[in-house]
Amino acid sequence: MPEWLRGNTSKTVSVLIADDSVFMRHMLRRALGRHPRIQVVAEARDGLEAVEKNRQVMPDVVVLDVEMPRVDGLSALRVMMAQRPVPVVMFSSLTHKGAQVTLEALSLGAVDFLPKPTSGFELDKAAEELCRKVLAAASAKPRVREEPVAAHAKAAERTSRQAVSTDPKASRDAGSLVVIGASAGGPQALEELVPGLPGDLGSGVIVCQHMPAGFTASMARRLDTVSALPVREASDGDLIRAGEILVAPGGHHLRVFQDDNGRSPRVSRDNGPPVHGVRPAVDVTLADVAYIYGNRLMVVILSGMGSDGAQGARKAKDRGAKVVVQDESTSVVWGMPRACYELGIADKMLPIGQIAGEIAGFSHSF
Repeated sequence: MPEWLRGNTSKTVSVLIADDSVFMRHMLRRALGRHPRIQVVAEARDGLEAVEKNRQVMPDVVVLDVEMPRVDGLSALRVMMAQRPVPVVMFSSLTHKGAQVTLEALSLGAVDFLPKPTSGFELDKAAEELCRKVLAAASAKPRVREEPVAAHAKAAERTSRQAVSTDPKASRDAGSLVVIGASAGGPQALEELVPGLPGDLGSGVIVCQHMPAGFTASMARRLDTVSALPVREASDGDLIRAGEILVAPGGHHLRVFQDDNGRSPRVSRDNGPPVHGVRPAVDVTLADVAYIYGNRLMVVILSGMGSDGAQGARKAKDRGAKVVVQDESTSVVWGMPRACYELGIADKMLPIGQIAGEIAGFSHSF
């Protein structure tokens, strides 16, 4: 049986579909119904019905559209997380506004998202990915944020950002590197981790978050508002600099190469085939940096489905790198961290709230 027909759970997964389009609800029911262990138990025409049926039917997973009448998807998600937290997979439009709303949904507790198909043909093509995400969500543990991101923005003082801009460390080559890999549950974890990084961090940072093109730029901008360090989506030729966070662009692997002139390594986008079904893949980036940085590398694997990052982390560990994984209790999906842990290569397994301090300690040792 293909892997996508197995999923992460053996039980039948009950699903509530919420979309204002009769056609889309029909197509979703048909796509999900192909899987032998997924059962659509209810449908909702808007956010208000979605909230009511989540409470009444108690589905294992909700597939939730963003734009709906009466109560939109984001508002419905807030109520669900307050009344009856449930794993939610969002349907999001491939627009700048859609990306921003998607990231807000992930911050509020949605487990994952899928760009919304514009036709039945596109949905048929996306059926495998949709089923895989629903099955993974069924075993996820939604984490309701106790503190909104806006409060973090206030906590990440602008004066600290200004201090970094004049600090020599902010513009020097990075003598060490931290690579952070994440998938489902990763955006929420990053919004907890990044604000905790100090403004004088001496390492460069690369974030490889599984996301399609069009979403990572918005994620980088969102993280930049809560960070004492500058955060941006990586571009071809960017230097890895101390105290800067580069986000691998969605739809591309992020490669790292050493300049002949001995300067800090640079990054480049790569359109090679997906690895583990994703692009960017953490393993691709780790394969490069393991040989460049050796024991000056720290690998951090956060919440996510699958095993991306495990083989790359093992290669890095063999060359002296430090490996830290997020613990099960704070991971929305303990798949990627678990894969590293089961290989026996994790130096530490920590709750998300302690990882920023671990990164700071590593950085200050060089």
